[in-house]
Amino acid sequence: MQQHISEGYVKVDTRQGVTHIEFFHPQSNSLPSKILETLAKEIHYAGTHAETRVIILKSAGEKAFCAGASFDELMSIKTEKEGLAFFSGFAHVINAIRSCGKFVIARVQGKCVGGGVGLAAAADYAIAIEGASIKLSELAIGIGPFVVGPAVERKMGKAAFSALAIDASMWRNSDWAKKKGLFAEVHENIHNMDESINRLAHSLAHANPAAMHELKNIFWQGTEHWDKLLVERAAVSGRLVLSSFTKKAIEKFKTKE
Repeated sequence: MQQHISEGYVKVDTRQGVTHIEFFHPQSNSLPSKILETLAKEIHYAGTHAETRVIILKSAGEKAFCAGASFDELMSIKTEKEGLAFFSGFAHVINAIRSCGKFVIARVQGKCVGGGVGLAAAADYAIAIEGASIKLSELAIGIGPFVVGPAVERKMGKAAFSALAIDASMWRNSDWAKKKGLFAEVHENIHNMDESINRLAHSLAHANPAAMHELKNIFWQGTEHWDKLLVERAAVSGRLVLSSFTKKAIEKFKTKE
């Protein structure tokens, strides 16, 4: 199944218990609200679907896993209500992964920025290649990693999250990300990464679904309030994105693209 979304898509395919959810956007796999909405819906659906034993979350192409929020859409936000709606899209995807009863493996084949780091952090197991550098660039454009913050902090700890959030223009390499717990594995090339992902997915597809569900509940203990928390955080970003500081900063970033 493939849902085309103006210049981007979300594609879903289930084979032998493994559901592949792939997203694409021509701007380095950035995430406009329609893709976010579809991702959340498809992850939720796969989580309730008996045929799905494990989910692989991936993006198309080879250079970027995900560039985070769509700059075009950020620039078009005119009210706090619109800002809340947009950033809630990230909240809904993270909460869909959190509340889904199936393990989610992230296939990180390239760089992660902002919300892309949030997706990798929310996944239960992230497998990356050596070129998968990361940064939380939000402060550099006048906002902050408010919505993805709880997912990043849960996976990497407060010290690593703080370092990423404060030095928002500095790339950290995949080795750093692995040492801090974001990536479970880092491979030297895409072939080796995919071999490892397929091996793990095959193994999980034959594991006891009830046992995996119970394990997932344990891994995510203490996050039951995230439905409320992440939307509250979305409101903070939604307010900040309206400031003239942020608008100018995003415009500057866009001219560098």
